[in-house]
Amino acid sequence: MKTEVINLSHVWAKYNHRNPILEDINLTIYEGDFVGLIGPNGGGKTTLFKVLLGLIKPYQGTVKILGNTVSKGRRYIGYVPQLVELDREFPVRVADVVRMGRLGKRRLLQRYTPQDEIIVNRTLEQVGMIELRNRPIAELSGGQRQRVYIARALASEPRILLLDEPTASVDPQRQTSIYELLKELNQLITIVMISHDIGAISAYVKTVGCLNHRLFFHGDPPLSTETIEQTYQCPVDLIAHGVPHRVLSNHDCPLHYHE
Repeated sequence: MKTEVINLSHVWAKYNHRNPILEDINLTIYEGDFVGLIGPNGGGKTTLFKVLLGLIKPYQGTVKILGNTVSKGRRYIGYVPQLVELDREFPVRVADVVRMGRLGKRRLLQRYTPQDEIIVNRTLEQVGMIELRNRPIAELSGGQRQRVYIARALASEPRILLLDEPTASVDPQRQTSIYELLKELNQLITIVMISHDIGAISAYVKTVGCLNHRLFFHGDPPLSTETIEQTYQCPVDLIAHGVPHRVLSNHDCPLHYHE
């Protein structure tokens, strides 16, 4: 019997006095799963991650992480935010960034230990970046930096990895290598990934969640046109180009879904 790692039951969440962002979310994720979440901007995908990380408290419903409350269970979660531009003059090296993932495992102002260094090197090897451990991170490509940020999350020794648009700012030629890395890591860790890349959702994940305030669908790929239209609540144009499927962000209806 599979171990349940995340359970949301009738979860409602919102920001301050605004309308609900998440409406009656019911979701169960099991150990070893690779879940892809798609949906329009503002539909609640990142909000769902914030709920799991304890940054937003639902005003209704329950959230369990490995059977624990969020405050206790979030220590089992590693988080990789969207790739953002950094200050090119900031003098931080690859190993320094990954070492930050160990901060939650030690007391305030405690020195890093030899065990911390072993874990830093191990995670850099996992993501194929060990040879660049002393390189300034500002000198890396977008794909290389994303691998470093994944290593930083892995350095906390999580059982669950959350990724928010892991290839959004990565060169298209590098995206496949990131997805192949995640597929490999999924042999050891449960992954939940937000993405607008339908090709990645169809090719790499094991289960799919379509989220637009409500969770419209949760099950095995492939995705149907009807499911996508239900999620985005507008027509979807299917255009065959022979390139990876992609839902383009920042679009008003009708949405163009390239196939």
